[in-house]
Amino acid sequence: MSEQDKVQNDIHDVEQSATNDTTDTTAETTTVSAEQVRIEQLEAELAAAKAEVASAQDMALRVRADAENAKRRATQDVEKAHKFALEKFSNDLLPVLDNLERSLAFLDLTDEKSKTLAEGVELTLKSFLDTVGKYGVEQIDPQGQAFNPEFHQAISIQPSADVAANTVLFVMQKGYQLNGRLLRPAMVGVSKQAE
Repeated sequence: MSEQDKVQNDIHDVEQSATNDTTDTTAETTTVSAEQVRIEQLEAELAAAKAEVASAQDMALRVRADAENAKRRATQDVEKAHKFALEKFSNDLLPVLDNLERSLAFLDLTDEKSKTLAEGVELTLKSFLDTVGKYGVEQIDPQGQAFNPEFHQAISIQPSADVAANTVLFVMQKGYQLNGRLLRPAMVGVSKQAE
């Protein structure tokens, strides 16, 4: 073999080796690229699955919170129904209480017969108030107290030097509340600063 043939053979071997390396590199690149694509697909599927799980957990948390809120509201509604079931009945009893109080105010206590009648009416009124009190009805008698618009209804305002301004001077009709809820405000006369 001549020198030229040897060089030719070496060039050919180098080219053959380069071709083989390129083929191997291309095969490796193709294999690496296919694996990379599969990894990316799996990562995308994993991210989607994680998002779906997070969404499901959020939904489960919201459903549980809604259920607890509904249970709490139902319990409150039942408590209110028990607590204020007597509201209409109590309102219907207020005129009876008012009439008993008026009858006491109009009886002549100088007469012995009237005194006995007054004692009977007073005992009846006290018994009646005690009975309705057992069911949560409370009387509002603000005589001499500061005027409170939440529980009192002013029907007149009178100047007075004897008491401070906004003090209840007289009670025309007592108010009532049922378990803290106002049934009827007390109708009162209120003082104002004397001029």
